[in-house]
Amino acid sequence: MAARKSNADSLQLISLQSGSNGNCYFVQAGGTRILVDAGISGRQAETRLARYGIDIRSCRALFISHDHSDHARCMGVYHRKYGLPVYVTDATLNHVARQYPDRAGIGDIRRFRAGTTVVLETRDEPLHVHAIRTPHDGADCVAFVFEYRDRRVGLLSDLGHVFPGLPELVLTLDGMLIESNYDPTMLAEGRYPPHLQDRIRGRGGHLSNDEAADLVEEAVRHQRLQWVALGHLSAENNSPVTALRTHRRRLPRSFPIAVADRYGPSGAWEA
Repeated sequence: MAARKSNADSLQLISLQSGSNGNCYFVQAGGTRILVDAGISGRQAETRLARYGIDIRSCRALFISHDHSDHARCMGVYHRKYGLPVYVTDATLNHVARQYPDRAGIGDIRRFRAGTTVVLETRDEPLHVHAIRTPHDGADCVAFVFEYRDRRVGLLSDLGHVFPGLPELVLTLDGMLIESNYDPTMLAEGRYPPHLQDRIRGRGGHLSNDEAADLVEEAVRHQRLQWVALGHLSAENNSPVTALRTHRRRLPRSFPIAVADRYGPSGAWEA
């Protein structure tokens, strides 16, 4: 998988893996590189980045969205093995430390609060990392919007439900990866017990294909959004074909849409 040369003025997002079996993403702006979430091993992240010609040690930071194991379980490894400072909220850090006391020891912690912005200096203009509080059922969950120059890219996963402000937020984005977790019929007719079904479609769970498609359709209508990637698809209650079909029937035929793989790297999307 050859690396595609990124425009110096662009924001680039690569999904290294997206799903309940582990999440990790790469973001680059103005030569500044960061990782988001550590739900896959450090070796997997290193190997997958190398397919794009990227050395994981060139990343400046690791941001953690929340405490669930598929997003945070390897964050201590990323710090100890690659020297990455870890940006995390206090509540998330405390929960991860309790879950993984042997793996969470980190010497360089950069704390932030949900609803605030972290500013990283680049070689020209700063990269703003906006932490958007979400109602997902973790300790202190956030999604991220990355802003560089006049471009904005969203990494919108584990959202809970369509919370106030989310529809307006997506209208401000040039590109986004958004969770499209489940197909309602597949969930209802599948093997998950009722309590787990209720959790997934509840206010602290995940967005369905239809809920995500509503947001994407409205954003496309406003003509700022350049592309969308669908992430965090359920292995049991969704499929790439099903998710794409739901979105495709709502969007112009030429609009760029992709699915982030739950088993490996996919995409090198730019805005």
